[in-house]
Amino acid sequence: MKTLLIVYHTMTGGTLQMARAAADAATADGSVAVRLLHAHEAGADDVLAADGYIFATPENLAAISGQMKDFFDRTYYPVLDRINGRPYATLVCAGSDGSNAARQIERIATGWRLKPVAPPLIVCTHAQTPDEILRPKHIGADELDRCKELGAGIAAGLALGIF
Repeated sequence: MKTLLIVYHTMTGGTLQMARAAADAATADGSVAVRLLHAHEAGADDVLAADGYIFATPENLAAISGQMKDFFDRTYYPVLDRINGRPYATLVCAGSDGSNAARQIERIATGWRLKPVAPPLIVCTHAQTPDEILRPKHIGADELDRCKELGAGIAAGLALGIF
């Protein structure tokens, strides 16, 4: 059975909602094992054991979160040249546009020689004031459906061996 690793970080709950939606959809038919790990729990062994990845991060100061950066810092060199060609996708819970956070993950994944299987899925909450930024997030059903489609799609590709 193929394994999909979903690594996430969240401060206000939005990114976790997105990651859980993708994970739930990916496990729906039981053909793929899904591991949903917080960034501080995930390590190089988890990355090596997976057949595909979803990286889910909030946009913090127009970048990936510090804990996602820490995850990549801790795992980058131990897995370099050992996961080439594996598929990945990105989820970003953004306050403004999320594009720089998505670009950062793309650059890291390019270094790992991973294969993108979908464009970055960015959900913009438009949180711009300190109170809005720190307030717990609620991701709408339409956006969660997009996350589910991504999770189901990457799981199906893994199960069928097309990635």
